[in-house]
Amino acid sequence: MNTTFLDACNRKEAEHTPVWFMRQAGRYLPSYLRIKGEMAITELAKDPALASDAAVDAVKALGVDAAIVFSDIMLPLEGIGVRFKIQENVGPIVSNPTRTPGDVEALGTLRPEDDMAYLYQGIESTLRKLDGAVPLIGFSGAPFTLAAYMIEGGPSRNLEKTKSMMFSEPEVWRSLMIKLTKTVKDYLNAQVKHGVQAVQLFDSWVGCLAPEDYEQSVLPYTREVFASISGVPRIHFCADSAPLIEVFHQSGADVLSVDWRVPIASVWTRSAGKTAVQGNLDPAAAVAGGQVMERKISSILESSRGRTGHVFSLGHGVARATPPENLRRVVEMVHDQTRRRR
Repeated sequence: MNTTFLDACNRKEAEHTPVWFMRQAGRYLPSYLRIKGEMAITELAKDPALASDAAVDAVKALGVDAAIVFSDIMLPLEGIGVRFKIQENVGPIVSNPTRTPGDVEALGTLRPEDDMAYLYQGIESTLRKLDGAVPLIGFSGAPFTLAAYMIEGGPSRNLEKTKSMMFSEPEVWRSLMIKLTKTVKDYLNAQVKHGVQAVQLFDSWVGCLAPEDYEQSVLPYTREVFASISGVPRIHFCADSAPLIEVFHQSGADVLSVDWRVPIASVWTRSAGKTAVQGNLDPAAAVAGGQVMERKISSILESSRGRTGHVFSLGHGVARATPPENLRRVVEMVHDQTRRRR
């Protein structure tokens, strides 16, 4: 197996800096569009054969050092009674938002291997098709980000309803976070049981919080999730994380995945060198390609020189307009420059 990704996550010396991309199996990739056809993303995720094809095809197309399970962060919420649809170019739209104590009380309990048998079948199918070539990453939305979708009813720029509940109804917030923390723990641990070799927790929207609010109202639940997982590297992704790094690394994650708004070298410094770091090329640079992209790649690699534990990635998911050849160039350039350095 190509172990460079796992080596970097564990802050070991790797043969080269590993590369993978969030949403690397996505709409920018012609082969993905052929696999998906007219299916909704949730339909594709629920077809173990096709979902595993999508995950593995992206690895082959790009030459990356890790695969990621093909799914959607919203799917575990079906098992606890949240009704939603994924609207093209918008995101998840929830038809029964969670906004009252009664709404929280009505939520059920996820039974991962019963409610989401397709996901675990897809993991096993993906592992067979990878045949040990690269590790497979499992993932989940974090309790805060899942709560935000449930409370807002869909994507929101400022999360006013979510933050209002957190500030003005702390007991309701606590009850919801306890339920979601159990959901995420059970969901991720079942993925580990079925063979994923790392897990990533997506807390995509938590960057809207002040550090003290994050530390008080979110960090304890995130920490509980990571504490429940053993035996595999644990990655924590947060967009807009620059103000949070000092508390972010207290989550217990082995790897902090950061966006392009924070200088990558500062993440090691601000986290006292206790974690590996994943990131952080601006996805727009991957769309632009050419010399601009290459200069930014070189800058990130130079900033990471001498650091053990760097996973090169975009600072967020692959944009739909990204030419696949640009991502192949990212992989080629990172591998070449970091191998040559050693």
